[in-house]
Amino acid sequence: MLPRCQTEPMSAEKPAVVLLHGLTSSSNSWREVTPLLPAFDVHAPTSMGHVGGTPVERHPVAVGDLVDEVERYLDDHGLQKPHIVGHSFGGYLAIELARRGRASTVCAITPGGFWGTDDPRRTATFERIRQGRAKAARAPKLVALLMKPAFVRRRVLTDAAGDGARVSAARAVESLYESLGCTVFEDIAFSPEFIIAPLDPLPCPVTIAWAEKDPIIAPAVYEPEARKRLPAATFETLSGLAHEPMMDAPERVAAAIHDAISAKRT
Repeated sequence: MLPRCQTEPMSAEKPAVVLLHGLTSSSNSWREVTPLLPAFDVHAPTSMGHVGGTPVERHPVAVGDLVDEVERYLDDHGLQKPHIVGHSFGGYLAIELARRGRASTVCAITPGGFWGTDDPRRTATFERIRQGRAKAARAPKLVALLMKPAFVRRRVLTDAAGDGARVSAARAVESLYESLGCTVFEDIAFSPEFIIAPLDPLPCPVTIAWAEKDPIIAPAVYEPEARKRLPAATFETLSGLAHEPMMDAPERVAAAIHDAISAKRT
């Protein structure tokens, strides 16, 4: 069973929100966002094969296994149709849970999956990430030490943050070690299942919030396809932000979540 993050006690009066992290991350990716959602009963589980999540017993892990695991989490916590927020691979999970009828609303932040089976851009991007993880794994303590100066973080974290200097050295190092500790990266990143099929009509309101400067899942490349596959979705832009906006602009992410959930009431 997925562990639940430490949040304030659950209240029946508060609508439930489930926050799903991206590939190689953990529930910690929402740490700065969670306090900005006091009106909700917040759940932030960590997926199997990620630091703090359920260990993997066999490889390869199927993408559907992770969707199934989150659905079991919903069942175990009595969450029939919560609001679901997902970042990157978590955005894929959120949309697939909506497809199964398990979401009241979805807010997918820079979601992965709007590519084709043989998309060379996807392959090149994940191959670059794989090589970066391999280099960091050879000298993780040195990489962690280099993260201390703000000007280095601004330069090194360009993929993740609009301004890496806004990310603390401790947060940057934590993210590094979480990435290195992920055991399912290759199983998921290169899986032919990791594709969002068309969904029309939508089973619930879906908001796609794309970070404008995301080089990992670039909106200029993938948003046109997302609009074709989810034509009834609402599309928003997080201007000036990169792939992990929770790291350096949690207040803007929280605002996007509030806006997406309000779509249920309009």
